[in-house]
Amino acid sequence: MYWLTCPHLVAAVSRVEAAGGVERWSRAADDDAELGRSLEHAHDEQRRLRPELDIGVGGARRGAGSLKCLHAHAAFALAHPSYELGGRILAELEPMWPDVCCTE
Repeated sequence: MYWLTCPHLVAAVSRVEAAGGVERWSRAADDDAELGRSLEHAHDEQRRLRPELDIGVGGARRGAGSLKCLHAHAAFALAHPSYELGGRILAELEPMWPDVCCTE
């Protein structure tokens, strides 16, 4: 439903993923009840927005057990600022936005 189009953000999230971010944030969602609820709410909202697909954020199937794509979670958080898990992923990006547009 949502994706990152900013090359700077894509690269920043890719660095988090390459450093084991998918596994780390999957564990965090399992270990922290607040983050787990946030993730489930985001999956539910994704299914509500696209009921014909019956998948969660990043294409996650029910009971998948782990996150699939931090890029999708970051994009979902930008569109839905109340998404705590995605917001925490975004908080790792330093700086989140470049000083100048990187597409110019």
